[in-house]
Amino acid sequence: MNRFVQLHLLTSYPPANLNRDDLGRPKTAMMGGGMRLRISSQSLKRAWRTSDVFESALKGHIGIRTKEKGVDIFNKLMDRGVKREKAFEWAGKIAAEFGKIKKLSEGDKKNIEKEQIKVEQLKIEQLAHFSPEEDRLIDKLIETVAEGNEEPEDKLELLRKRHTAADIALFGRMLASKPSFNTEAAAQVAHAITVHSVAVENDYFTAVDDLNTGEEDSGAGHLGETEFAAGLFYLYLCIDKELLVQNLSDNKELADRTLAALIESSATVSPSGKQNSFASRSRASYILCEIGNQQPRSLSVAFLEPVRDQDILREAIERIEDTLQKMDEVYGSCAERRSSVNTLTAEGTLQEIILCAIEA
Repeated sequence: MNRFVQLHLLTSYPPANLNRDDLGRPKTAMMGGGMRLRISSQSLKRAWRTSDVFESALKGHIGIRTKEKGVDIFNKLMDRGVKREKAFEWAGKIAAEFGKIKKLSEGDKKNIEKEQIKVEQLKIEQLAHFSPEEDRLIDKLIETVAEGNEEPEDKLELLRKRHTAADIALFGRMLASKPSFNTEAAAQVAHAITVHSVAVENDYFTAVDDLNTGEEDSGAGHLGETEFAAGLFYLYLCIDKELLVQNLSDNKELADRTLAALIESSATVSPSGKQNSFASRSRASYILCEIGNQQPRSLSVAFLEPVRDQDILREAIERIEDTLQKMDEVYGSCAERRSSVNTLTAEGTLQEIILCAIEA
């Protein structure tokens, strides 16, 4: 098996604010002396793993990432007729298996209704990623507690090192309180950056009040301002196929489906930020897939100098392919096999990219 699958994608987004910083502005980064738009890897991974592509391809093999599992367990126990105090006790015990239970300060308690304080303290401090196998064990334990036939203390060992959660296998998980159950991510995802310099712009907008006749006040019902920018993004991914299979309990068929879903979603799924305002949904215009056992490397150096040509996409493709050729000349072949899609020339297909990666 060729161990590494590397993907290089060029995707153009029209005016958008797909990934915002703490001030609501599109995220940016300085590179090569110029300001670039940026979409964080966290934003991209979230969009992919919650997409219809993942759901249809990997149904039953997607985990749940939450702090509120204890609250969910409490509600399920209550729905099954378990007394409130017992439901609190067991929900807390189960949630504590996955993380440190949240402790409310006296100030926090003042702002919460008395009956809700205990419920709030069923939450864990850090997001935990629950695999389908762990979820099923939790549901089984809930039924056992609800039946009241036994005190199932011996069934509290719920964490599993071996599971079939595709999103955990790809992107990893960290359990600070139970590090032996951590999963090392099989996929590394870079932040997407524009291949050219950008300037973030302001959009001043108004909204009209439909019931305002204008007889007394002809002004707008609402004034607002948002920021946006547009650009052609370069994205790099590297997947360790051996680790992916290992993370999925040595299920190669599931690993192939997971890899195919990742490739399709990275090419077709856009982050959800401000989509209702901008409808900035795009597909990759260029994809290069490389497979091999050679040391992986990004091709972002092709855009260290910002692209300034008017035909940005064509120039960006040429830079990637030129950088690829020169790296091969210097270091020797950096991949065993390659496949590409180029929408400018209508060459290649997404299915060929997927087959290149899976059959490696």
